[in-house]
Amino acid sequence: MTEAAELPERESMEFDVVIVGAGPAGLAAAIRLKQLSPDLSVVVLEKGAEVGAHVLSGAVVDPVGIEKLIPDWRDDPDHPFKTPVTADHFLLLGPAGSVRLPNMLMPPLMNNHGNYIVSLGNVARWLASRAEALGVEIYPGFAATEVLYDENGAVNGVATGDMGIEKDGTYGPNYTRGMALMGRYVLIGEGARGSLAKQLIEHFKLDADREPAKYGIGLKELWQVDPSKHKLGLVQHSFGWPLDMKTGGGSFLYHLEDNMVAVGFVVHLNYKNPYLSPFEEFQRFKTHPAIKDVFEGAKRVSYGARAITEGGWQSVPKLCFPGGALLGCSAGFVNVPRIKGSHNAVLSGIQAAESVVAALENGRTNDELVDYENSWRSSDIGKDLKKVRNVKPLWSKFGTLVGVGLGGLDMWTNTLFGVSLFGTLKHGKTDAASLEPADKHKKIDYPKPDGVLTFDRLSSVFLSNTNHEENEPVHLLVQNMALQVTSELGVYDGPSARYCPAGVYEWVEKDGQETYVINAQNCVHCKTCDIKDPNQNINWVPPQGGEGPVYANM
Repeated sequence: MTEAAELPERESMEFDVVIVGAGPAGLAAAIRLKQLSPDLSVVVLEKGAEVGAHVLSGAVVDPVGIEKLIPDWRDDPDHPFKTPVTADHFLLLGPAGSVRLPNMLMPPLMNNHGNYIVSLGNVARWLASRAEALGVEIYPGFAATEVLYDENGAVNGVATGDMGIEKDGTYGPNYTRGMALMGRYVLIGEGARGSLAKQLIEHFKLDADREPAKYGIGLKELWQVDPSKHKLGLVQHSFGWPLDMKTGGGSFLYHLEDNMVAVGFVVHLNYKNPYLSPFEEFQRFKTHPAIKDVFEGAKRVSYGARAITEGGWQSVPKLCFPGGALLGCSAGFVNVPRIKGSHNAVLSGIQAAESVVAALENGRTNDELVDYENSWRSSDIGKDLKKVRNVKPLWSKFGTLVGVGLGGLDMWTNTLFGVSLFGTLKHGKTDAASLEPADKHKKIDYPKPDGVLTFDRLSSVFLSNTNHEENEPVHLLVQNMALQVTSELGVYDGPSARYCPAGVYEWVEKDGQETYVINAQNCVHCKTCDIKDPNQNINWVPPQGGEGPVYANM
């Protein structure tokens, strides 16, 4: 065993630009950097075992970002945009029936024609191949766990996590120190609720004078359906049942190539009832008469879950800090009513890269990319988010029927006249503070899974190909276990066992006492616990190596 005092020095590598996260934002930034300045040394770190392994989204992609980044992308025979949207349906679901909303009522920005149904993981893999062809170095399986600072307090690099630490925290025989990757600028594109972005936002107070960050949890399954049930290019969104009219959320069904259907369910994480289970609501949704017929004779092939940023215009933190910037979902660029963020992620990567190149050409290094911060609200990203800035707060305040109607009206006035009847509304409480004590709510009696259309968590996690070494430290850090007993269990009746979509948390009786069990090996890295725990007592950090889910075609 190696004592902490005897830890070896980190090996160090120097680059012009270090990028954390091989998603659309990070890879777009890497590509744009090399397009503008081919001699720059650029590295991208990815915590997943391979590029795309941890990428999860619906996804219907607006190609506006790809068009700007790679104008001739259609000439590439390997591009992943194989399924253009051919039909666009919007449904309001009740317990036993549904109403299709006329497309003509929808604001133009909600129109999906011209967009593509894709696996966002495959988009990331394709972008990675384009980046590597330009000379970008990509290191999958290396989770960046620490921000490095220079003597002036500016970010000048990141360190990857140490390997070979035993479950009890000791340094095992295979212990290897993490590596320091130093850069003249560091770009953070980790996705929603990234661990380094979270540290940087707190350290530099990037969220000062902003509304609280808001999130949803998105759950997704990929099914191979009977060819007679398949409608290539169909995009269907719905809201309403099984959620009550006070709880925000909705669903999607996307018909991809090869008789594949992506089905997903989103629950806004500002819900109040601690007995609500997003996973169980998703399973119930599939049993609706307007939905279940699609899955008759079908086979479920994959499952996953991921947090989604939902704060939008009001909640985007300051993007630049001394030495770098935030990109994509780390910045919160998702358009909530469109359920889209990858187009803005790519655009943000492009903008950040252009700011970096301009800074380096002017002899600057490790300072603030202020032009990136100052320009985004007037860019295509800002124009996209500003039009929908009140949809989420109206939904939260007035519920589904009234709130969605008002949100639609607000999108129309923003589109037609460039103004809102409501100005810019506030979000109010954090998602953690939105949860109410259990004694204010009734338990929800969810039906047992049938193993055909509806499933349990553990069989679902199996399909996510999730793996964590058992003999490593738990990467879900409970800061005060006594508080979990008195509050999480005592006041809220153990909601973590319900909001977690992977069966990580459970309360079990041991020696006559309730004991908190953390099954960290099940974790699909959705970050919901980090967001929704009412006491903010759980901190998600990256596990060792490239562990976690390995999503195929998700």
